[in-house]
Amino acid sequence: AADQLRALSCLSVPGLRAASFDGDTPLAERDWVRAHARWVFTNPDMLHRSLLPRHGHWAAFLRRLTYVVVDECHTYRGVFGSHVALLLRRLLRVCRRYGSAPTVVLASATVAEPGDFASRLTGREVVAVTEDGSPRSGRTVALWEPPLLPELSGENGAPVRRSAGSEAGRMLADLVIEGARTLTFVRSRRAAELTAMGASRLLAEVDPDLAQRVAAYRAGYLAEDRRALEAALADGELLGAATTNALELGVDIAGLDAVVVAGFPGTVASFWQQAGRSGRRGEGSLVMLVARDDPLDTYLVHHPAALLDKPVEATITDPSNPYVLGPQLLCAALEMPLTDDEVRDFGAWNVLTELAEQGLIRRRGHGWFVTDESRPHESVDIRGGIGTQVAIVEGDTGRMLGTCDGGRAMSTLHPDAVHLHQGETYVVDELDLDAGIALVHQENPDWTTSAREVTDITIESVVQQREAGRVSIAFVDVEVTHQVVGYLRRLHSGEIVDLVELEMPPQTLHTRAVMYTVTPELLMAAGLEPDRFPGSLHAAEHAAIGLLPLVATCDRWDIGGVSTALHSDTGLPTVFVYDGHPGGAGFAERGHDQLGRWLTATREAISDCECAAGCPSCVQSPKCGNGNHPLDKDGAVALLGVVLEELEHNS
Repeated sequence: AADQLRALSCLSVPGLRAASFDGDTPLAERDWVRAHARWVFTNPDMLHRSLLPRHGHWAAFLRRLTYVVVDECHTYRGVFGSHVALLLRRLLRVCRRYGSAPTVVLASATVAEPGDFASRLTGREVVAVTEDGSPRSGRTVALWEPPLLPELSGENGAPVRRSAGSEAGRMLADLVIEGARTLTFVRSRRAAELTAMGASRLLAEVDPDLAQRVAAYRAGYLAEDRRALEAALADGELLGAATTNALELGVDIAGLDAVVVAGFPGTVASFWQQAGRSGRRGEGSLVMLVARDDPLDTYLVHHPAALLDKPVEATITDPSNPYVLGPQLLCAALEMPLTDDEVRDFGAWNVLTELAEQGLIRRRGHGWFVTDESRPHESVDIRGGIGTQVAIVEGDTGRMLGTCDGGRAMSTLHPDAVHLHQGETYVVDELDLDAGIALVHQENPDWTTSAREVTDITIESVVQQREAGRVSIAFVDVEVTHQVVGYLRRLHSGEIVDLVELEMPPQTLHTRAVMYTVTPELLMAAGLEPDRFPGSLHAAEHAAIGLLPLVATCDRWDIGGVSTALHSDTGLPTVFVYDGHPGGAGFAERGHDQLGRWLTATREAISDCECAAGCPSCVQSPKCGNGNHPLDKDGAVALLGVVLEELEHNS
């Protein structure tokens, strides 16, 4: 919001009194914002944790509130989007108490079915304005698949492809040398650091001064560091930056000549959002998509029309998810007692009944009140984090480097994990989940680490099921148990150093999954003997996880999967793909609804890959706790072929 506030201030509109209200706003300024601001820039987190719980302090502002503008609304998807949908309902509910009925305006250049999506997000009837009058300059889009490196071998002897990060770093350096102001988008905080370091190293060989004009930018930096980097990018002091999607939207940096996207960002909408950062001076621009070792990236570079000619995806939210709705109801009830009519409007009677049975809410004469034991605002992570936050602290100095949510800490902050922060490398000494802290020390190993997990899954109930000949498809409630059992140490070239065993405590997740079963007779008719069943199912599962983002607005790290030649609940060869969030996030349901299209793309991605027996670009998974074994690439193609035939013949 800082750049938008600066732009608004330049308009010199009398009496505007615009202000920012976010986590970086000093406490001394917040009273002035509440009392005097007429235009407030804020974010969902501040609405949830500060404004709504203390709405009495904002009474004068809320009484006059006329417009609520939700910018970049396509970002509110999945669990985060479901929380924001209920957060908007809470805001509008509080406004009614103060006698205002603000108009809600939602803005996005990259959202499909805008009217339907806006209605789901706000709970209101909406009018969609879809005519595009924005100025556009010419843009060249190039797709690049890094080459295989025959001199190197990866896990189980699989071929190694030059990494998207190193290719992107090289491209960033080349573009900076040519004087092109460039952003390189990467998928993780670690990748942002590595890509910026790689580009700086290459630039230092040409011109040491240029090496100082490239930096990393990502979430997790201190506010003053972020502001300094934003200013350096805006005024041209920095020519290049490697960034996560922290710069995908919200920060207005004009005059960029090129964008390098290291790995498909998960959705077509995000790709065009990142691509749109270039060419903002009305001149031509370059956009480079560098494919990662990933089935979806492989599919897109071999089928460019699936990216360049495809409309943006429908955005998925599910405000009825009980794991989202329950905590949000408690927040609403603490802000103001809930009436029976409001409970019906939320569609929440069943959830409310469970909360009452748990002693978290009770009925009194004037509505539903939370009990004294409830502290809902503090415990709800609207961004979909799992568990409490874990602080990352340098043991020698006590300096806090950043945070990580508890659900991901065991896979990213396990003992001896390599952690990057602002170009510096740290190694984890200790992870204490009870205390919410990970202690690290600075070190510069030659490798990175990636955790390996094993997963079990049981079916709790069937939501939907249909038969297609010898294939059965279902959308189910499941219990997933997963455990980090080790980590791979991998050189920056992609070579595997070793697998180190760990024994972290198991975690349980109640969520939703799409699943399909096949009969052994069908697999044998496809030319697969029983000894090939496990590898074929396993390979098909890995590739399907990689391709689900093609049909659902998710990231492969939002989902997981399990495959088995004989599942205890079905008695048949079975493949599951599940949402990685409590109660589900809508991704598996979308896969269930788009199964034919999804599995067709999965089969094509495996077939298109040039490797002989399977690699990370098609059927290997970076998370596989079984060491990517067994995997049968040809068997997966045969399996998916007969499944698709059964779907087609029995549709």
